[in-house]
Amino acid sequence: MVILKLISRLLDYPTEELYASSALVRGLVKDDQLLTTLTRRRLENFVDDFFSRDLLDLQSEYDGLFERGRAVSLHLFEHVHGESRDRGQAMVNLLQQYREAGLEISVRELPDYLPVYLEFAATQGEQARGWLQDVAHILALLAARLEERDSPYAQLVHALIELAEVDVNLASLREQIKGEERDDTPEALDKIWEEEAVTFTQDSAMNSCGDARYRPSAGQRKDDVMPVQLLDPAAMAERQSNLG
Repeated sequence: MVILKLISRLLDYPTEELYASSALVRGLVKDDQLLTTLTRRRLENFVDDFFSRDLLDLQSEYDGLFERGRAVSLHLFEHVHGESRDRGQAMVNLLQQYREAGLEISVRELPDYLPVYLEFAATQGEQARGWLQDVAHILALLAARLEERDSPYAQLVHALIELAEVDVNLASLREQIKGEERDDTPEALDKIWEEEAVTFTQDSAMNSCGDARYRPSAGQRKDDVMPVQLLDPAAMAERQSNLG
């Protein structure tokens, strides 16, 4: 799915490389046949606004949105495990699932970073939708929280939910998050820094991530591989108990 790779780039930190590719990005959105007309138009509006802004402003706003607090983190397991040690084991499991699908990743980011996840899913042919369905519950929560913050990035996540072809109760999630306290205020951030740091187990597996930006090669495409199953929190806990 080309559209998945495109959304992956747009969800990642804004770079000069992306900014210089505005004509290509606009063309890919316009030519997409997988999204509904309404969603495609919303994506076109996002792209038009994105490229009309100053790059430094985009980068500053990106940091302020995604790098402050955890509520709208782009790390998938943040919304399932927080900073618990369970997240470390889940990360190891995800790395193993990538490898079983024929991919060895080498990235700065952890394997549950959404742009990395999407870029890999984009190489998986007909199985790509299954990968999206596995994280649809996280995407829905992320979309609702981005809406609450009036962020245009919500449109990108809504597009992913549409591509997953799953029904999510966004109305219920919107009501649920109304009572949430913001975690990106100075007071909330100070509290996070005071918490005890968590050290993941399986350090050797985490160190397998190098410094290069993730880019799957042609030989790593596994269109016939069954989709990776990222489980919901209850199912994940049950699975880890069985493995133990």
